[in-house]
Amino acid sequence: MAERCGDVQRDRRPGTRIISRVLRIDLNGDVGESFGPYTIGDDEAMLRYLTSANVACGFHGGDPSVMRRTVALAVARGVAIGAHPGFADLEGFGRRNIQMGVREVEDLVTYQIGALAGVAAAAEARLHHVKPHGALYGMAARYRDLADAVARAVVAVDSTLILFGLAGSCLIEAGSAVGLRTAAEVFADRAYRVDGSLVPRDQPGAVIDDPKAVVNRALRIVQDGTIGAVSGEVIELRGDTICLHGDTHGAGGLAARLRSGFEGAGIRVLAIEMGG
Repeated sequence: MAERCGDVQRDRRPGTRIISRVLRIDLNGDVGESFGPYTIGDDEAMLRYLTSANVACGFHGGDPSVMRRTVALAVARGVAIGAHPGFADLEGFGRRNIQMGVREVEDLVTYQIGALAGVAAAAEARLHHVKPHGALYGMAARYRDLADAVARAVVAVDSTLILFGLAGSCLIEAGSAVGLRTAAEVFADRAYRVDGSLVPRDQPGAVIDDPKAVVNRALRIVQDGTIGAVSGEVIELRGDTICLHGDTHGAGGLAARLRSGFEGAGIRVLAIEMGG
């Protein structure tokens, strides 16, 4: 992991489609993270309002039965289905950095995409996108060799899938390099540093849980292409899709408020169209 990507807001690559300029946004959320007897989040409530669903693939969360139920809910609601692969870390919910070789990461991601693709096929549906989870997402956003491993896994399984990644990050670069369509992702419920990276979850104020603040931040990102960093500076921030975390308290109600806020402001909320 020697090569580290540059500052997010200064390192966007040509070709990233800026949907926010035409007042259109995809609203994605992390779902299917329950497993066994443990319930995490309210997927049914979330899926009433999302346009894209990132379904856990059994490593950081989820299990085969939860995957099946979540895919069925997404199909019934007309929500685009994406794989949400993460580190094999149930205890840490996939949010602990794990050191792995790039080939191991590639295999890990390939396995999880393939598993969810099979579940989707059984429901007469298909995958729409891939979004890495937690620590894998953060590490691949910063380190190009890990991002390349993720991108290789995606394109090997299905080159028409869209790769979701932090706006301006290594994931966007790596996906574009192998010919994948990419979607630059932004967050309304996470604090940003001045370089455009997310404030780590273990730091105070990293997660924003006030619903009004989250909605206002989301509208600002889409309408103005800016956000306030924790330093107080205003940074440029544009993206194709905005994320809502399924394990956030009251996520279902927050999803409803976000969807209503967007539509009330004349912003179209639609899944990103696939190529190929």
